[in-house]
Amino acid sequence: MKFGHYSDNQLPMHHNPGYVTNSHGYRCPEFKPLPDGGKNVVVLGCSHTFGQGLETEQTWVSRLASMCGKTHLRFWNLGQPGASPQKCVRILTGTEKLLFPNIIIMCWPFKGRRERLDKEPVDLMSTDPMLKHENEHTDTNIFLQSVFQVEKFAERTSAKVFHCFAQDVYEIQGASNVLSETTIRECWPEWDKHGTRESITKPDVASDGKHYGAKHHDTFAKKFYDKFRLKLK
Repeated sequence: MKFGHYSDNQLPMHHNPGYVTNSHGYRCPEFKPLPDGGKNVVVLGCSHTFGQGLETEQTWVSRLASMCGKTHLRFWNLGQPGASPQKCVRILTGTEKLLFPNIIIMCWPFKGRRERLDKEPVDLMSTDPMLKHENEHTDTNIFLQSVFQVEKFAERTSAKVFHCFAQDVYEIQGASNVLSETTIRECWPEWDKHGTRESITKPDVASDGKHYGAKHHDTFAKKFYDKFRLKLK
C-alpha cells in the first residue's frame, strides 16, 4: 500500500556518502531477501543513531547488537541524519510489510524538528524560518502525536516498543519501556557513586567534530542493555 510519501512496504531512499550503507542509504543489510527465522529489531532515530562520524561497529546500535550476542535477534539500524520524530514514524510505517518488526526501538530526536512533505520530503531543523510560528506546545504535541503513532503501530503488529532519547529526555506518560535516566548526549562521562564525574580533559567526539563519540555510544548501549536485557527477547 502506498499513498503519497507513505508506504507500508518500502522505506524512503537516502544518500549518505562516505558511509557503508545498503542500497537505500541505511546502515544495515539489504532488506531483501529477508532472512528466515529470528526476530527483527528496527531501530529508528536521527544522526546520533545513524552514527554520523563513526564507523558502523562504533554506533550504539551495533554495540547493543553485540551485547545481545548470537541470539535470534536481527538489528536493523534505520537512523537517518536530520530525522525528526515525524520522519522516524514515516520510516517505521514502511517497515510493516518489509521487515515485519517484532521489536521497535525509537531513539527520539530533538522534538523541535519537522518533516515537510513537499514534492520531495524536506527535513526542517528547529531554526528553519518555516518553523517560526512553532512553540514549546506545538513541539510537545507533535512529538506526542508521533509517540501515539508508534505505540499504535506496535499494538497493531503485536511488536514490543522501547523509547529512548538522543539529546533530551521528554516525558511520555502512559508508555512502558522508557529509558529516561540518560541520553546519548548525557551518558558520558558517567557519574560515579559519589556524584562526581571522572576528570576528562579531552571531549569524546566523532570524526566530524560535531557528533558524540564512540564512548558515548558504548556507554549508552550498555545502559540500554542493562535496563531492558530481560525484555529483549
